[in-house]
Amino acid sequence: MLKLSGNRVYLSTLEREHCQKLWNDFEYDFEAMTEPLNIGHSVVKADKWFDEIQNDQGSKHIRLGVFLTDGILIGDIALQDIDWTNRSCTVGLGISKIENRSKGYGAEAVKIILEYGFNNIGLERIAADTLEQNKGAQRSLEKAGFVLEGIERKAVYFAGRKWDRLNYAILREEFNSSSKEV
Repeated sequence: MLKLSGNRVYLSTLEREHCQKLWNDFEYDFEAMTEPLNIGHSVVKADKWFDEIQNDQGSKHIRLGVFLTDGILIGDIALQDIDWTNRSCTVGLGISKIENRSKGYGAEAVKIILEYGFNNIGLERIAADTLEQNKGAQRSLEKAGFVLEGIERKAVYFAGRKWDRLNYAILREEFNSSSKEV
């Protein structure tokens, strides 16, 4: 069982009941829209998601739960689409309940997973995408040291209109030099 600790959150292996809780707890925030997620609120779909996590864990993805230090599960984070040859991947984060968003938990989880990805499993580049209107995600990525590398103009049709997708990335040397500055 993998457990990565921070100050206010820790990341740990997801169990089947954790996936069910995340799916049951998920709240969509129409005030801070993100890309549409393929989340169904059923035990069957949560179980299927858990099985998919288990099948890909360690090879294509590393997905962990985000827990408060008191053990309450608030979300999940993943190094996704790992390219072991090029030592790169993307990072994805979800915090289930609106009340736990914009409190710095996600930013701390991202820093923990970046540390793990760069300095424990040897990744060299980690990318992340977000939609143009998701200002919270943009602030979190920039705070973690990600650099805006490009804009896919009108790339996503969502909520009745086309949105730009912003492409961010951080390199191992950038992460390690910014970590020393803190």
